[in-house]
Amino acid sequence: MNKLYIEDLIKNVKDDYWKNFIIQESKKEYFINILNYLDKEEDNYYPLKDDIFNAFVYTPFNDVKAVLLGQDPYHEEDQAHGLSFSVLNNKAPKSLQNIFKELKKDLNIERTNPNLTDWAKQGILLLNSTLTVKKHEANSHSKIGWQIFTDNVIKELQKRKEIVYILLGSFAISKENMIDSNNNYIVKTSHPSFFSASKGFFGSNIFSKTNDYLIKHNKNLINW
Repeated sequence: MNKLYIEDLIKNVKDDYWKNFIIQESKKEYFINILNYLDKEEDNYYPLKDDIFNAFVYTPFNDVKAVLLGQDPYHEEDQAHGLSFSVLNNKAPKSLQNIFKELKKDLNIERTNPNLTDWAKQGILLLNSTLTVKKHEANSHSKIGWQIFTDNVIKELQKRKEIVYILLGSFAISKENMIDSNNNYIVKTSHPSFFSASKGFFGSNIFSKTNDYLIKHNKNLINW
C-alpha cells in the first residue's frame, strides 16, 4: 500500500533523478512512518497531496542553481503548495512581504506575486525542511520524520557543485554543516519574519549576491 501511495504522491515528478531518489527514501523505515502518519491524518493537512513534492516537480536535480531553505509550510487554506515561502493566494505572509522589500532595495525589483513557481522553474529549489503541516497548527509535523528526508536531499545535492544555499534564520543556518562550502556558496542571514528581519535580513543583498555568484560561474542569473 505504501509503495502505491508514494507513487501516487510523486506522479507529477518528471525528473528521473528526483523520482528515483524519493522512491529509494520511501522504502526506509522513517519514510514509511511518515506515510502511515499522513494516512491517519486523513487529509487534515497542507499542502494538498498532489503538491507535497512540488519543489521536485519544478526544479530537476541537474537544474538546481540555488536552494532557498524554509522550515515549515504555511498552515492556512490556499497558502502552502509545496514551495518554501510561496503561497497560492494573493495575500503574502509577513515573511514574504519582507523578502519582497529586500528584493526592491537590493535589485530595485517590485514584486507583488506571492506565488514563487517562476523562481522554482529557474532553478531555485524552494525546499521546506518539513513538507507537511496539520491544518491551522504551525510546526505540527516537524517531528514526524520529514527532516530526515530533507536533510538527505541536501546531502544528495552535495554531488553537485556551484549551488547557492540561501539560509535565512537560525534553523536554516543549522543545516550549514551538511554543505560543502568549498564547492558551493552559502548566503546566510537572519529570518525575514516580523521579529527578525531588522536583525540582518534587511540589507543582506541575498538576491544580488546569488546572481553575482551565478554569473561568475557562467550560469544564467535568476529573474527575480
